[in-house]
Amino acid sequence: MTLTINGEKREEAADTLAHLLDVLDLGEAVVATAVNGRFVRATDRGKTPLRDGDAVEILAPMQGG
Repeated sequence: MTLTINGEKREEAADTLAHLLDVLDLGEAVVATAVNGRFVRATDRGKTPLRDGDAVEILAPMQGG
Protein backbone atom coordinates (compact mmCIF):
# COMPACT_ATOMS: atom_id res chain seq x y z
CA MET A 1 0.00 0.00 0.00
CA THR A 2 1.10 3.58 -0.49
CA LEU A 3 1.78 5.55 2.68
CA THR A 4 3.21 9.01 3.13
CA ILE A 5 5.86 8.68 5.83
CA ASN A 6 7.30 11.97 7.08
CA GLY A 7 6.23 13.62 3.84
CA GLU A 8 7.66 10.94 1.52
CA LYS A 9 5.41 8.57 -0.42
CA ARG A 10 6.50 4.95 0.03
CA GLU A 11 5.19 1.48 -0.69
CA GLU A 12 5.08 -0.50 2.57
CA ALA A 13 3.34 -3.71 3.53
CA ALA A 14 2.21 -3.07 7.11
CA ASP A 15 -1.28 -3.48 8.52
CA THR A 16 -0.77 -1.55 11.78
CA LEU A 17 1.37 1.32 12.95
CA ALA A 18 3.35 -1.03 15.20
CA HIS A 19 4.01 -3.33 12.23
CA LEU A 20 5.21 -0.36 10.17
CA LEU A 21 7.65 0.66 12.90
CA ASP A 22 9.00 -2.89 12.95
CA VAL A 23 9.38 -2.89 9.14
CA LEU A 24 11.32 0.39 9.42
CA ASP A 25 13.51 -1.04 12.22
CA LEU A 26 12.00 1.44 14.69
CA GLY A 27 10.02 -1.04 16.77
CA GLU A 28 12.12 -0.47 19.89
CA ALA A 29 12.90 3.20 19.25
CA VAL A 30 11.57 5.99 21.43
CA VAL A 31 9.52 7.99 18.95
CA ALA A 32 6.31 9.99 18.75
CA THR A 33 3.82 8.91 16.10
CA ALA A 34 0.79 10.32 14.33
CA VAL A 35 -1.50 8.97 11.62
CA ASN A 36 -3.38 11.49 9.49
CA GLY A 37 -2.51 14.27 11.93
CA ARG A 38 -3.71 12.45 15.04
CA PHE A 39 -1.22 11.55 17.77
CA VAL A 40 -0.99 7.80 18.47
CA ARG A 41 0.26 6.69 21.89
CA ALA A 42 2.84 3.91 21.98
CA THR A 43 0.33 1.64 23.72
CA ASP A 44 -2.16 2.10 20.87
CA ARG A 45 0.16 1.46 17.91
CA GLY A 46 -0.63 -2.26 17.70
CA LYS A 47 -4.34 -1.56 17.35
CA THR A 48 -3.99 1.39 14.96
CA PRO A 49 -4.71 0.11 11.45
CA LEU A 50 -3.08 1.61 8.39
CA ARG A 51 -4.91 2.11 5.11
CA ASP A 52 -3.74 2.97 1.63
CA GLY A 53 -3.10 6.71 1.42
CA ASP A 54 -2.54 7.31 5.15
CA ALA A 55 -0.03 9.93 6.25
CA VAL A 56 2.28 8.76 9.04
CA GLU A 57 4.62 11.00 11.02
CA ILE A 58 7.43 9.46 13.07
CA LEU A 59 9.42 11.88 15.20
CA ALA A 60 12.43 11.19 17.39
CA PRO A 61 13.10 13.43 20.39
CA MET A 62 16.07 15.75 20.02
CA GLN A 63 18.60 16.59 22.69
CA GLY A 64 20.47 19.80 22.96
CA GLY A 65 20.44 23.08 24.63
